[in-house]
Amino acid sequence: MIDIYAFATPNSIKVPVALEELGLEYGLHAVNVRKGEQKAAKFLALNPNGKVPVLVDTEASSQPLLLTESAAILIYLAEKTGKLLPASGLARARVFEQLFFHASGLGPAFGQAGFFQRQVSEPQPLAIQRFTAEADRTLHVLDSLLASRQFVAGEEFTIADIAHFGWLWRREFAGVSLENAPNVARWFNEVFDRPAVQRAVQRVNALVPE
Repeated sequence: MIDIYAFATPNSIKVPVALEELGLEYGLHAVNVRKGEQKAAKFLALNPNGKVPVLVDTEASSQPLLLTESAAILIYLAEKTGKLLPASGLARARVFEQLFFHASGLGPAFGQAGFFQRQVSEPQPLAIQRFTAEADRTLHVLDSLLASRQFVAGEEFTIADIAHFGWLWRREFAGVSLENAPNVARWFNEVFDRPAVQRAVQRVNALVPE
């Protein structure tokens, strides 16, 4: 059995999307980050870094496998099933290129832009300007890439698309619009319309109490 501890966040959504795409059964457990449940002792026993998502795979070996960090979880699931990640060569390298671009560029820029726009107690104009500009810059790097590719790592849907999907799904938090990024808009709509993605979004949104 695979258990996922998550919430309706940009990083959390990636794992249910991958699991739905791969056709793997999983249990989804809410960790309400709005209430600080990711800092509770029970959750910190799973992830001392206090962040969602967390994967626990009881089928992996004689001992449950516990894994944190969304990119690492995506790679693990792809290699577990032999899907959504090319086996070797340039095609595989392109997927990792995009995973690292997301982890070091787009994800942090979107996250910081959202934080300084919405969550600081006092406005920080310089920080808002800096990270909003960086979020816009990384968005347009992706837009330029998608001008010549159907998906972010080439012509096949991979875990790299799932990684980018998370923050594009929650782009309003970062104050990002796709109005001037037509290639990203085309890609996002194509990914969002996938049946597996729709199922994952529905399950993750159900974690949020009304």
